Amino acid sequence: MQLRFTLRQLEYFTVTAQTGSIAATSRILNVSSPSISTALSQLEKDLGAALFVRRRPQGLSLTEAGRTLSTQAEIVLNDASELTRMAGMVSHSIQGHLQLGCLVSFAQIVVPKLRRSFEAAHPAVKLSQSELTQSEIFTALRQGDIDLAISYAIDLPKDLEFQAIKSLPPFVMLAPDHPLANNKILTVEHLTGHAMVLLDLPLSSDYFLSFFSRTGPRPIIAERTKDLAVARSLVANGFGYSVINYRPIGTHAPDGKPLIFVPLESEVPPLPVGLLSLKGLTTRRIYSAFLDLCREEMK
Repeated sequence: MQLRFTLRQLEYFTVTAQTGSIAATSRILNVSSPSISTALSQLEKDLGAALFVRRRPQGLSLTEAGRTLSTQAEIVLNDASELTRMAGMVSHSIQGHLQLGCLVSFAQIVVPKLRRSFEAAHPAVKLSQSELTQSEIFTALRQGDIDLAISYAIDLPKDLEFQAIKSLPPFVMLAPDHPLANNKILTVEHLTGHAMVLLDLPLSSDYFLSFFSRTGPRPIIAERTKDLAVARSLVANGFGYSVINYRPIGTHAPDGKPLIFVPLESEVPPLPVGLLSLKGLTTRRIYSAFLDLCREEMK
């Protein structure tokens, strides 16, 4: 028997059934709206049934035939996904598309190397990346825009699962001519009275400021930036110190000026960095393989 539809058509159909909008489906699947509209029209033609009621202001709603097909289509797509997974197990290969998110503050340091290593080890995998803030990572995981994210264990929601890779102690980043640059270890008390360059990202900034709230003295925030590279250059050019966890590989700012990194002694525990996902997904072979790679290359 010849099938009158493709798995791709069923994917477009089920996502559109959930969103009620071809435009929303286009954003989620990264496929053009005309392509989705054409595929859905062809699916209706081949099946000989109208699947959607099209009302412009309200978007799309399922017909009775559409509701019946939607339930079965999800079963077919789940079975196809399981078949692909089983095929990978039989051939001992890891394959598929892995959409990776990473906290924007250190994506430039870790992601390109991890991508290259993972794709070299598993040629059947296509890995794509997104640089996001912590709150954007939470949203992207829930919406299915990304599969995994490399991030800090900061204010993690209960519906997400965190797999720790390593813990990162805090450092104070300074220009070599800063009055505190010769210290071997610094405390928050040492920083009192000195200007601070704050890496001002959602949730992350709360963590950096927590070093001060526990001891009393408040920092003098002279500069704020959402870009770690800009923070490094501001510090190197004498605008203040900054507190960071993920040290850059080099010891120079992007403009070539040198930097000093001094350990910060504090009651605040080291910050775990790891893989974040929806619960249960890290048991899949492609995810566990990526976690193993992260633990090997980020140790």
